[in-house]
Formats: sequence, structure tokens, C-alpha cells
Amino acid sequence: MRIGELAATTGTSPRALRHYEQAGLLTSERAANGYRVYDAAAVTRVGNIRLLLDAGLTVDDVQLFLPCLDGDMLAQGPSDGFLRIVRERLAVIDRRIAAQVAVRNRLATALDEAAPNK
Repeated sequence: MRIGELAATTGTSPRALRHYEQAGLLTSERAANGYRVYDAAAVTRVGNIRLLLDAGLTVDDVQLFLPCLDGDMLAQGPSDGFLRIVRERLAVIDRRIAAQVAVRNRLATALDEAAPNK
């Protein structure tokens, strides 16, 4: 199938598919006219890539799961590697949230000091 068909089937943009291919997560063949051609297994692979990205992982994180991307990831129990990566990603998000809360608190304090009755 061509990139437009894969995009429509998976609900993913052609641009995202090209990005996944550039990152080494997805492969295609080239037709004589230069168009990308994907096999039917690409639908499952893209679905799994989206599943992991939607869970909050990065493209670099997803690369660690290349051997698992062609199967039913939901039917398999989470691996130790998956759990480790998710814990690391969660810690990063928690640090970012804490930093943003600190900025918000500083701004609120500055606003209160600048205009206490407004």
C-alpha cells in the first residue's frame, strides 16, 4: 500500500509516517515511480508505534521496542524494559511539572506583590 493508504488506515499523517521511517521505526520499498510502498504488516507496526507514543514515550524510546512492534503489544504483558522506560519517562514529566509549578508560584507571588488589591 502507498503512504496515503497507510496514513488513512492508521489515522496517522503521511508526514508522521515519513518521520517514523527516518527514525528507523518503519520501512518501505520504493516503487518504480519512487513512491513508498508498505506491506500489510505496517498497519500493525504503525498502530504499536502510536500506542507507545500516545502513552508518553519518545521516538527514541520506541526504538528500544523494535523487536515487539510487529505483534499484538496489548496482548503481551509489559516487559521489564517497558516498565523501566515508563518509570523514567514519568520521572521526567514529574520534574517538568514541579518546575512549572515553581514558575507559576513565583509569577503569582510577583503579581500579588505588584498589585495586592487588584
